[in-house]
Amino acid sequence: MTSHLFYMKLFYKAMNQINVKTQSILFFFLLSLGGVFAQPRNSQVRETNDPIVKAIISEAKDNSQLKNLAYELLDSIGPRLVGSPNMQKAHDWAVNKYSSWGISARNEKWGEWRGWERGISHIDLVSPRIKSLEGTQLAWSPSTSKNGTTAEVVILPEATDSIAFQQAVKTVKGKFVMISMNQPTGRPDYNWEEFATPESFTKMKEERNVQTEAWSNRIKNTGYTPRTIAAALEKAGAVGIVTSNWSRGFGVNKIFGATTKKIPTVDLSLEDYGLLYRMIEHGEKPEIKVVAESKEHGVVPTFNTVAEIKGTEKPDEYVILSAHFDSWDGGSGATDNGTGTLTMMEAARILKKVYPNPKRTIIIGLWGSEEQGLNGSRAFVEDHPEIVKNIQAVFNQDNGTGRIVDISGQGFLNSYNYIGKWLAAAPQDIAQHISTHFPGYPGTGGSDFASFVAAGAPAFNLSALNWSYGTYTWHTNRDTYDKIVFDDVQSNAILTAILTYMASEDPETSSRQQIELPVNPRTGEKGTWPTPTSPTRRGGLD
Repeated sequence: MTSHLFYMKLFYKAMNQINVKTQSILFFFLLSLGGVFAQPRNSQVRETNDPIVKAIISEAKDNSQLKNLAYELLDSIGPRLVGSPNMQKAHDWAVNKYSSWGISARNEKWGEWRGWERGISHIDLVSPRIKSLEGTQLAWSPSTSKNGTTAEVVILPEATDSIAFQQAVKTVKGKFVMISMNQPTGRPDYNWEEFATPESFTKMKEERNVQTEAWSNRIKNTGYTPRTIAAALEKAGAVGIVTSNWSRGFGVNKIFGATTKKIPTVDLSLEDYGLLYRMIEHGEKPEIKVVAESKEHGVVPTFNTVAEIKGTEKPDEYVILSAHFDSWDGGSGATDNGTGTLTMMEAARILKKVYPNPKRTIIIGLWGSEEQGLNGSRAFVEDHPEIVKNIQAVFNQDNGTGRIVDISGQGFLNSYNYIGKWLAAAPQDIAQHISTHFPGYPGTGGSDFASFVAAGAPAFNLSALNWSYGTYTWHTNRDTYDKIVFDDVQSNAILTAILTYMASEDPETSSRQQIELPVNPRTGEKGTWPTPTSPTRRGGLD
């Protein structure tokens, strides 16, 4: 998931400079993101004398388990691709960890997925010189033999139209084919903006725009799309696909999934991809050797890990702590969504120790396959209507390692009355950073809170400061333990535990009354509340 904070800041700045009609259009853009009108939180937050709140803060600071949990989950187990053995290891680890804290937990099956296990990736330039290249196979990539595949590398053939491409594509037989645009610079824009002359920066961007359009046309003229071209090249006899999905920051690429069935797909760093590309442009015929080992495990069950601290007075009402457990596997999934998982697990540990007998039942949901469409949380909502109808609140955390800085009411008309009351119990050093937006507008996607919002349950995303999340860690090869800011995660665990405690203790049931959504200026139709979407319960097999 990406943070909406960046877009919200742009929105507020722009609102002061544009007319009413344009404001309406921007309003609906933000509505699609779950965005809202911002207001800074009142700085006069009371310091609590509540002994439970004090105990939460003390336990979190004096006995933090965050670094141990992070090591075990991110370094020892590693990335958690849906359907992979690592994902199953993580589920089992979480159940055992909850059990060690005296918290009941289970792995609840919600579907099935293609089982795939990542092995080693070695990519080497072997001609005209020797160089080890930085890269990795994509998720679900077919394996090479143990000896690997050595072949010439070529750029995607250029053609005037799809008919001409059917002739040109014959030249890829027996070769690796590069299907990404060669970036004109490996420096991110912020670096250019700091050091380049305005004229040079403008020139670079103009040249990049021209190059981007030309590459887009190159793909379009094949008759395929960026997603379907790899399968066409595979059918034409290519021995492998080479991509470079640059994330616009130094040393970072997005790492997603392969679409080939029999030949490997590997992603190279911008630097090494550019090296091969320039060699070809200068008339050389570079050869690479790719060893990409992986294992297929057939169709495997997929799970959510669901933990529970039973309520004493209202056991059939629920406060849910929510985070997705799965990740892409270019890195170890540290900030997407290891830190969300750590926040919820640490909050649960603290609550079990200092608040072991909550009034309402506390559920901690670590959802599977969020990255493929919120599948785990959608399945939970679909499978447990008896829980969903009695939810007091859902607190979800996803977008990175930063401290929580934004909470929206998600379109629940009276959300200020209860979120504001619960948030007032948070200590000043945490609450002062948080902006709130009431009543806000219902989020339609982006993370698991939206699965509950669509079902009419009061669910709230605890949005975090981005720490360059979109560029450097979101779905990248650099999303690793060292990017975690533990002070911020600790703050988030404290806040989540306090909100959960307050929601559990509240004598009133939170209101589900929804706002009246305005007319969409583009369609002329009145806005409607999002509706529940069924999960994909059998995936990765097409």
